[in-house]
Amino acid sequence: MTDLQSIKTRFGIIGNYPVLNRALQKAIQVAPTDISVLVMGESGVGKEFIPKIIHGESRRKHQPYIVVNCGAIPEGTIDSELFGHEKGAFTGATSTRKGYFEVADGGTIFLDEVGELPVQTQVRLLRVLESGEFMKVGSSQVQKTNVRIVAATNVNMLNAINDGRFREDLYYRLNTVQIDMPALRERKGDIHLLFRKFAIDFAEKYRMPELVLTDDAINYLENYPFPGNIRQLRNLVEQMTVVEQERTVNSVKLAEYIPIQTQLPAVIQNGSGRSSNDFNSEREIMYKILFDMRNDLNDLKSLTSELIKNRENSDFSHHEKNLINRVFTPETQVQNPNSMLYFENQNQYQNPIISKTEEEYSDVEDIEIEETKADSLSLQNNERELIVKALEKHKGRRNKAADELGISQRTLYRKIKQYNLED
Repeated sequence: MTDLQSIKTRFGIIGNYPVLNRALQKAIQVAPTDISVLVMGESGVGKEFIPKIIHGESRRKHQPYIVVNCGAIPEGTIDSELFGHEKGAFTGATSTRKGYFEVADGGTIFLDEVGELPVQTQVRLLRVLESGEFMKVGSSQVQKTNVRIVAATNVNMLNAINDGRFREDLYYRLNTVQIDMPALRERKGDIHLLFRKFAIDFAEKYRMPELVLTDDAINYLENYPFPGNIRQLRNLVEQMTVVEQERTVNSVKLAEYIPIQTQLPAVIQNGSGRSSNDFNSEREIMYKILFDMRNDLNDLKSLTSELIKNRENSDFSHHEKNLINRVFTPETQVQNPNSMLYFENQNQYQNPIISKTEEEYSDVEDIEIEETKADSLSLQNNERELIVKALEKHKGRRNKAADELGISQRTLYRKIKQYNLED
């Protein structure tokens, strides 16, 4: 029997994730038989490699191999495409035509997106699977075919059965052996390997230097959920190879192409009985929350440094400078642990200037803190007041206000919406 590594080399498969290896091993094991196989997995995970391996390792490898995308063929013509038609069977049928099951006799047919088949076509397909018989559209003559069928889908088949969109008997007939292809986000260790493979391929294709990721970019990439899976990663690398001037890519540059905070976790659709509206796991939701928090902290860190650096040169009033000092002192942060400006690890984010005591600034007029009722405002109110001041100073120009505050425009837009400042 062919070993796993030779299969990976032959078909250009990158990765060592155990579930991926198990899927490939099952494909190798069932290849010599005529068992029907159903490949399950999200769109873009590489399900098309499984039928290629099965056909290439079977006794049918020298016979036709036909790929049929069931979701791309109109419902009115799919029976004719699969089973053929007789002349005059319908308007436009000017001659007899052979269908895929007749052309692929002795070989393998890969039915991609089989969950999209119309119910009427499912009945015809079930007959082929059970007896190898079919009839052309418009014909009463039964024909025989010897075809191995491998199907694939990203639809939750059990939900489709419950909704009446897919026949239960056909599902179990196709699903003699089920092979599950893992999502890319579940193969974190393989993501960088795939990136390098695509970077080399596209560098050669476009005759450009190869893209190289920094350590922080690798970490960013491995924690991105990749709703489009391998297809999305491949398109990302191709785009960056052509567009980017710098060949070394860091996480900041990578975020311009795939901003994590704007992405929702991808939906897993499989035959496990799980709802198609469920997230893959609560872990994916937590990832998104944590990434949002991390970006907020980084933006606020920049805001802190910029405001303290420029507080003596800025146009903020004496009272507003006092508010800045109160907002960005460790004592205030500890008193308001639930604030948007609270840092969990203060040693990591503190600027050396912040750690000084009030007495060390006794010669600076700005540091005098007015013990008034207004100064007891929550940090969120202080933050809102600073944003309003920056917008007024720059006459509503948000890009200038964002530069003044030391935060990104995206963060400023989010804060404006949060504090109802859009008017």
